[in-house]
Amino acid sequence: MTDYKVGYLIGSLSSTSINRKLATALTLLAPKELDMTEISFRDLPLYSPDYDADYPQVALDFKKAIARQDAILFVTPEYNRAIPGALKNAIDWASRPYGTNAFSRKASAVIGASIGAIGTAVAQQNLRSVLSFCNSPQMNAPEAYIHFTPGLISEDGKVAVESTAEFLRNYMAEFHAFIRRVRTVLPREA
Repeated sequence: MTDYKVGYLIGSLSSTSINRKLATALTLLAPKELDMTEISFRDLPLYSPDYDADYPQVALDFKKAIARQDAILFVTPEYNRAIPGALKNAIDWASRPYGTNAFSRKASAVIGASIGAIGTAVAQQNLRSVLSFCNSPQMNAPEAYIHFTPGLISEDGKVAVESTAEFLRNYMAEFHAFIRRVRTVLPREA
């Protein structure tokens, strides 16, 4: 099996985010062929086209980190029925200026956890719209809207409910298969 580099972006900047716990669990449950790396966007300034002619180093480094990956996994909460502003800002940095979009032709998947019963369904639809515009092939199934309950995932990423662990393990296996299909059809450009 081919190994793939998967960068993951955690939509919340909170150090106590339940989506950070979910991301930790996903890295533990992922197939061994997926080399998982968090790509932080905490230090990015607010994007403006005024930067297009002279990107700050932090934004260049972020964009290069995205470009080095075979795929991107978005693990996001839902803020006011949309993705967090910091995540949208990060996507704007990586996809600008026009013609230098780091997400183009890069496999992606979206997942998220919330204490609400419908998980992050609305935020995920919002994010899927943005990723479509960024020309990022998206894994459409299985969908994953995690209803986070106290104790579901520990700080070190252990999932307490076996059926949830199995679902997440299968989700990551499906993502691996999706990445393989995308990389076969859209190989890396030289």
